[in-house]
This record gives sequence, structure tokens and C-alpha cells, in this order.
Amino acid sequence: MKVALVQSDISWENPKENRRHFDMLIDSIATNVDLIVLPEMFSTGFTMNPSNVVEPMNGETILWMKTVAMKNECAVTGSIAVCQQEKFYNRLIFVFPNGEISFYDKRHLFSLAGEDKVYTKGTDRIIINYKGFKICPQICYDLRFPVFSRNTVDYDLLLYVANWPDLRIDAWDILLRARAVENQCFVIGVNRIGKDNKNQYNGHSQAIDFLGNYLLKPVEREAALVVELHKNQLVSFREQFNFLSDRDHFTLED
Repeated sequence: MKVALVQSDISWENPKENRRHFDMLIDSIATNVDLIVLPEMFSTGFTMNPSNVVEPMNGETILWMKTVAMKNECAVTGSIAVCQQEKFYNRLIFVFPNGEISFYDKRHLFSLAGEDKVYTKGTDRIIINYKGFKICPQICYDLRFPVFSRNTVDYDLLLYVANWPDLRIDAWDILLRARAVENQCFVIGVNRIGKDNKNQYNGHSQAIDFLGNYLLKPVEREAALVVELHKNQLVSFREQFNFLSDRDHFTLED
């Protein structure tokens, strides 16, 4: 599976401009890909003012994602601020090439920024089946909570989208590799660059294999980077070193 990691600056609370800019970056991808990954809140930046920019599930940004998916004959994913039943969610949208949608609501809301005061936390982890891969999507702060991401269903790819500030980027790098090794899976993390009204971001979007090796090393520039994941390599490794069979069993509680 070929995956494009699209790392960019984000214009503050300006969905129209961000869609235009991501269109340009996506059009620059020189090869056909199966999946395009955009950062967390790619249409607005990590805003705690959702009433200024929030969209419904049939809003312009999701319609744009459907257009991109069908035009490029691939899946597209990233998170946006969504309003549903009068509640706000930091919601990862996964659009299949045919326009169908799956979504994941961020479970671990970043209380240090007050995210938990304005957004409703998700309750369910989801697994997306696509191109023969079982994909587990998560959002930014979820990365710090390994119990929630523990591979209990033999997923193949753990996917993180983020607005992760440069002051804590070492933790991002370390934890992404840790999640890959402990869960015997591929890990992709897509972060933003640039500056919002509080933080500076230096990207470090990357792809890691099940041994913790970089398939795509962290970069700090604007780019649409392509990596290819080979599931047969993962299956072969798990057959030889089936560490997951010895994992602990537990129940998640709210």
C-alpha cells in the first residue's frame, strides 16, 4: 500500500484557504497512491473556538475530501472540527475512494489546552479495513496512552494525525517508534509545520516498520512524502516472532 504523508502549515481558522493549499500539495504527488494522510484539524488548526469553524458531516470540507478521494482514486484521511447533535468533536474522517466514510472521535482530549472543555470525547476505537490492511486511526494526544492503542485485534497499521508542538517533538519521535515495536505493526504519524496563535510546529511526519526502523525519516519542511508498506513483510515477521500471543488481557474503562 502506497501512502502519502502531507505535511504543511495551516492557516488559522481558514478552511477555504487550507483546502486550496492542500489541493496544491496533493496535486504535486508524482505517483499514484492508495491513501493520503492529512494532519489533525487540517482545515482550521488546533482551535478551541469550534463555533467559529465547525462543520456538519455534509459540510464543505468533507465534500472536498470526497472529491479528492474520487479524483485520485484513493482514500483520504485527516481530522476536522465537526458538529453533530449540538456537540463538537475532533473527528478523524476516513473517506474511501468511492466516497464512503468511516470516522473516529478523539478519545484523549488535550486538557492542558482546554480541549476537554469544548469538545466531546470519543468512546470507541475503530478498525478500518482497506486494501488488505487493518488500520487503527488515532489523533495526537492519544499517542501518550499505550493501553488504548494496544494491538488486541492484530491490526497492521497504527495511524496518528497531529498538531504536536516542536517543544515536545522528542516525545513524538520516541512514542511513535515505541508504538510500532510494542504492537508489531507499521506506524505512520503526520504532523503539521508552521505556527498558530500559541505554538510552533516542526513536523517530523514519519513512517516506521514493526521493528522500529524508519521507512520514512522525520522531516521538517512542507512536503507530500510517499512511503510503501508491504504487509507480507509484517505477516512473515509475526509468524516468526509472535510476541503478541503473550500480551496481557485487560478491559478499558471510562
